[in-house]
Amino acid sequence: MPFLKIDAEKLSQSVVQQIELLILRGILRPGERLPSERELSERMGVSRPSLREAVADLQSRGLLSSRPNAGIFVADVLGSAFSPALIGLFSAHDEAVFDYLDFRRDMEGLAAERAARLGSDTDLAVIAAIFTKMEAAHSKRDPSDEAELDANFHMAIIEASHNVVMLHMMRSMYDLLRQGVFYNRQVMFKNRLTRDHLLDQHRAINAAIQSRDPVAAREAVTAHLGFVETAMADQIKANRNEAIARQRLQHEQSK
Repeated sequence: MPFLKIDAEKLSQSVVQQIELLILRGILRPGERLPSERELSERMGVSRPSLREAVADLQSRGLLSSRPNAGIFVADVLGSAFSPALIGLFSAHDEAVFDYLDFRRDMEGLAAERAARLGSDTDLAVIAAIFTKMEAAHSKRDPSDEAELDANFHMAIIEASHNVVMLHMMRSMYDLLRQGVFYNRQVMFKNRLTRDHLLDQHRAINAAIQSRDPVAAREAVTAHLGFVETAMADQIKANRNEAIARQRLQHEQSK
């Protein structure tokens, strides 16, 4: 776990600041369990009373939460990004899908550009490692692992851009994507030809970032999300056409 020893006069406040930064930078994630009180106090070099005071402060501000007989967890700080009513609207209207893809194209194009320019060697190694896992998952018949790694790959690029506002905003957006609010990634990955194209596009994104070419990285993301947008438009049209065809069939059978 990424905890450092504390060296300050007001120990509890130093603990608060360190945990705040770990949450802000996305290192500690919503729902993640903190180590036990004994282990955490040893890692950070503070007394248990100082640690308890810090945890109480963070809990009072909604950053940490306790679960009976389970421990202390990072609170679901992303859960309030969108109201349930708004999430319902996203799910019910196709135009939200295309607005979402436009938003991703702008944000992720910028993130890829920043990752190629500002990401550390370790950041780039994380992106490369996830892409390697995507290649391995590509050979599996079940597309679920590859679809999940797709989201992880894009989030790794966001993380490598080192912009905490973008990080938390996009994590919230990806949580909705994982829930199928905007579209069902599993459907897209079921088509083998589509999966092949998607893997090639992620390969191009990874290659541009690893080469530290900001322009190529942005262009690769733009091309990828343009492909996704076209695929989604085709799927929506196909679903509508099928619904119309079923109506015609029912009408014909009723004669």
